[in-house]
Amino acid sequence: MAKKQDITKKALALHKKLRGKLRIESATPVKNRADLSLVYTPGVGFVADYVGKHPKEAREYTMKGRTVAVVSDGSAVLGLGNIGALGALPVMEGKCALFKTFAGVDAVPIVLDTQDAGEIVETVIRIAPAFGGINLEDIAAPKCFDVERRLVEALDIPVMHDDQHGTAIVVLAGLINAMKVIRKDLNNSWVAVSGVGAAGVATVRLLKKFAPKVNIIVVDSVGVVWKGRNDLNTTKKQLIEEGIIFAEEGGDLKKALTDADVFIGVSKPNLVSAEMVKKMASNPIIFAMANPTPEIMPDEAKKGGATIIATGRSDFPNQINNSLAFPGVFRGALDNRVRKITDDMKLQAARAIAALVPKPTANKIVPDMFDKRVAKAVAKVIR
Repeated sequence: MAKKQDITKKALALHKKLRGKLRIESATPVKNRADLSLVYTPGVGFVADYVGKHPKEAREYTMKGRTVAVVSDGSAVLGLGNIGALGALPVMEGKCALFKTFAGVDAVPIVLDTQDAGEIVETVIRIAPAFGGINLEDIAAPKCFDVERRLVEALDIPVMHDDQHGTAIVVLAGLINAMKVIRKDLNNSWVAVSGVGAAGVATVRLLKKFAPKVNIIVVDSVGVVWKGRNDLNTTKKQLIEEGIIFAEEGGDLKKALTDADVFIGVSKPNLVSAEMVKKMASNPIIFAMANPTPEIMPDEAKKGGATIIATGRSDFPNQINNSLAFPGVFRGALDNRVRKITDDMKLQAARAIAALVPKPTANKIVPDMFDKRVAKAVAKVIR
């Protein structure tokens, strides 16, 4: 508790001192009238006229070719829930700082004073001309699926909801290497997933793309998602209808974990016990990613016999963090003028991240967040 209070105090003091984590700086100095005549009037008029007549060249003459909008409605901020636009702003600023730090991508935080899907879509479409990509963030499920789909269809620039696909990419990268360590094949494995929100849905879909024969059981707050339930939303029904998840019988998380090779948690703290881990298959893999408190703490997972344990935290080994994916994804999308981020690109990104740990161990299945090779490796495959 003392450590948490210390971090809270320091974080608040830092943000108050800085008054936000971002600054806008001119890319060229404006020191005299000659500079002013090129950057602004009269020179800018000629550039504006040229771009207006040649809109396809906007990337070459404006910020569009190097800038991403980070957009949120604040309806599902990690660990905090629906805290609204202003509450989400510090998180979006942080996201933009990571874009710049890890991949040299300029990013602008945009928080919307609406949580209506249609209004979000309309607003993003109207501001899109200024940007080379749209990173959606902290928008609640199932609304986020609809918002992303509509924007992908409407825009000719890449749109990605990072809570979905950034998580899925890094989870798959970690699983690729975890399977190497325990010498199992994901195609012959059972995976139990707790959480059917943005991250959970995208993760199971990408796992199924990578390993079509993998068996996946999904558990929500009620229990196992299966065809016998009459309370399922459209997204959960689609997972069943498309054969993404095993849905032949019901049960709870304890039952879902019995004989499972892998547990992936993207839900709530303290849902899994050591006794539940003991019921899993040999050499169980635990990805407990609820933040800040995971579904099971690493020491408890070890008591249950877990061979590999990953969390979303930086103070434990194997941190599964989206920053391993999204900076490189958008760096590659901007550099290669990608119009849509496809499933194949996500798979390639996961493979690229995993390949940076050629000899994985139980305590090292993904590269460090500050490994400078990561963004470059991911960007290379986004084309």
